Amino acid sequence: MATAIITGSARGIGAAIALRLAKDGFDIALNDISEAMFENNDIVEQIKAEGVMCEYFIADVSNYADCERFVKEVKAKFGTIDVLVNNAGITRDGLLARMSEENFDTVIAVNQKSVFNMTKHAGSVMMKQKSGRIVNLSSVAGLHGNPGQFNYSASKAAIIGMTKTVAKELGSRGITCNAVAPGFIKTPMTDKLTDAQKEKILQVIAMRRYGTVEEIAGVVSFLASKDASYVTGQVIEISGGLSM
Repeated sequence: MATAIITGSARGIGAAIALRLAKDGFDIALNDISEAMFENNDIVEQIKAEGVMCEYFIADVSNYADCERFVKEVKAKFGTIDVLVNNAGITRDGLLARMSEENFDTVIAVNQKSVFNMTKHAGSVMMKQKSGRIVNLSSVAGLHGNPGQFNYSASKAAIIGMTKTVAKELGSRGITCNAVAPGFIKTPMTDKLTDAQKEKILQVIAMRRYGTVEEIAGVVSFLASKDASYVTGQVIEISGGLSM
């Protein structure tokens, strides 16, 4: 059985990706930063109901040593690492003039350095296997920038460069690396917006609606599948036509 690691997957987009990959037949290694993220949370049971193995691993993916331990634990538990989805991410929004160094550094560490940490360690396993799929979560903010998100946009833009470099470095080993760039996705965060804010956002989306976490998961599913065996170094925007 093939195994998929999804970072930051206790809830939200990460959990949706994990559930979709479970439906595709992958054993699932969930991850988040604390046990509390999995309390009062039935994602493990939902995944096991698909007839696959599932276990969660607590690790701070911004920490190099934590990622090394995490990958070793997954390899020992499941035997292989066939898919890595670098999903973990945070925001600490604010205009550049008012942004603290701490808020810049924290976002870069969690969003960007985590991709280095996990790709370095999981990629080593994949190179020995001479096969693997890596999918990174970027953002339309990384493609086009976004006022008030200097740190977030920087981290997501960097992920695009990292994706293309990994694709070139590891392609000869049978490993693909691609990124998806979501736009506005319906989550508890967007639910908190005022009606006026929601309407303003919808006016710049060609499809006049928010995306769903399941729609993000569907594209990740494709990139993790045999159907995408000759797709690498690509960035797929999932935004309902936001940037047109």
